[in-house]
Amino acid sequence: MDSGAGSASPQHVAIIMDGNGRWAQRRGKPRLFGHHAGAKRVREVVRACPDLGVKYITIFAFSTENWKRSEAEVTGLMSLFRRYITKEARALVEERVRVRFIGDRSRLGKKLINLMGELEEMTAHNDHVHLTIALNYGGRDELARASKRLAQDVATGALSPDNVGEETIASYLDTSILPDPDLVIRTSGESRISNFLLWQSAYSEYEFINTLWPDFSAEVFGDVVDRFAGRDRRYGAVQPAAE
Repeated sequence: MDSGAGSASPQHVAIIMDGNGRWAQRRGKPRLFGHHAGAKRVREVVRACPDLGVKYITIFAFSTENWKRSEAEVTGLMSLFRRYITKEARALVEERVRVRFIGDRSRLGKKLINLMGELEEMTAHNDHVHLTIALNYGGRDELARASKRLAQDVATGALSPDNVGEETIASYLDTSILPDPDLVIRTSGESRISNFLLWQSAYSEYEFINTLWPDFSAEVFGDVVDRFAGRDRRYGAVQPAAE
């Protein structure tokens, strides 16, 4: 890990995409109208990544807590996810975007699960941008699922308790093959992390901005990334005094 006053562009940016519903309600539209507008922003932000030096981008699409929303909104969101995958698949392949999904798939519909798997397979050889979509994801849920798998391996003798360390735990997470996020952005003015990438973001820089997600343009994204370059990332160390 590099430390010092000032950093290069973040290699991995994670985004809590918040504000779709409020954006729609301010326009007298149903909340799903905002979610559809937000899906278009995902396309724009992903396309902006290469020029900004961002290699990995992870977006929080649906949390384990979002099932508490109205049945109509949840049903509409699931339909939107299926439509997004179907509509965007060809462009993602052509633009060499590799797509991964993290989260617990067991509660999702069979058709959506199949589409997710097909998109992952279709884009498996792409390496221009790595897009990870957190769908039915929660940080605590991820840690609980990882702990169960780790405990099973210890019980069967496949893993010794003496060999369990931070790297071991990280290898059981949904994000095991991804670098930790350098920068986590939350839109809409809320200043909380909402159970997102709890382990992975231990040393991430955070940026809470007032912009609602459907208004989060490539220009706004670029401004946030530019501000990251001025951050002093020490990872617990002390910056040496200037001579």
